[in-house]
Amino acid sequence: KSKVSKRGQRAERQITFHSRAFFPNHTLFHHTMSCICRSTFTVFAAKKVAEVGNVKTQPNRTFANIGAAVKAGAVQGCAPFADGIDLFGFYNNVEETEAQRYADVEITHGRVAMLASLGFLVGEQVEGSGFLFDANVTGPAINHFQQVPATFWGLLGALIFTVEANRVQKAWQNPFQADKLFLLKDDFTPGDYQFDPLKLSAGKDVEWLNDKKLKELNNGRVAMVAISGMIAQELVNGLNLIPADEVLEMGKADALVAMGAQCAGTVDEAACAKAFEAAERVATFSS
Repeated sequence: KSKVSKRGQRAERQITFHSRAFFPNHTLFHHTMSCICRSTFTVFAAKKVAEVGNVKTQPNRTFANIGAAVKAGAVQGCAPFADGIDLFGFYNNVEETEAQRYADVEITHGRVAMLASLGFLVGEQVEGSGFLFDANVTGPAINHFQQVPATFWGLLGALIFTVEANRVQKAWQNPFQADKLFLLKDDFTPGDYQFDPLKLSAGKDVEWLNDKKLKELNNGRVAMVAISGMIAQELVNGLNLIPADEVLEMGKADALVAMGAQCAGTVDEAACAKAFEAAERVATFSS
C-alpha cells in the first residue's frame, strides 16, 4: 500500500508541475489530475492480484457490458477507464467466448502496431543506406513496401503464414468439432502463445508477469493510435515523419507546406526533406 501511495504521489507532483506550466491559474485542473493519478495506481495495484484473461470460459455465459467483462477478468480496463471503455457497444450482452476472442484480437493488433510504429521510424532513418536493398528504398514509410523486391514479399508472406498457422494451432478450436466458428480453446489465455525466446519470464512470479502483461497491453493500445496517426500524416503531406515534425515544431507551418512542394515525389525524397529541415533549423537559430 505504501509503495503504491509513493508512486501516486510522485506522479501527482509530475502532473502538477507540468500542468502549472500550461494552466497556471487552473487549480481545479490540478486537483482533477491528481485524483485520476491516485485512482489509477490504486486500481492497477488491486488488479494485479488476479491474472486478467486467465480464466476458464463457461458455455453460454454472457456479460451485460464491458464493466462486467472487466470485473470477471475476461478483459482489462485502462486508466482512466478502470472499468473499460466500449463506445460502440461491442461488449453489450456478449458471450464470454466472444469476449475472450476480442481480448486476444486486441493484444495481437497491439503487438503488430508496436512493430509497425518502430518500423516506420527506423525504416525512414536507414532508408537510402547501401546495405538495404541497394539504397533503392526512399520516401515516406507508407511507400517503402511497394519498393522492395518481389523476393522480400515472398519471404514476408511465408513468415506471416508460419506465424498465423502456429496461432491457429495454439489457440483456436477445430472448426469441424466446435459448436460454432471462431472459438478459442477454453483453457487458452488471450495473447499467451508461449513465445519467449529470450526466457525473460523464466522464474518470475505471477505479480511480475501480470505487470508486464498490463504494460504490453497499454503500450499496444497507444501504438495502434500512434501508427494510425503516422499513416494519416504521411498520406496528407507525403513527407517523412521526423523532418516534417521538426519543421512544424519550429513554428513554421508555411515552411512545412514549402517542404512538401519541394520534396514530395522527388527521386530521393528523404534526403531532400532532411536537407530542407536542416536549412530551416540553421535559419531559425541564426535569426
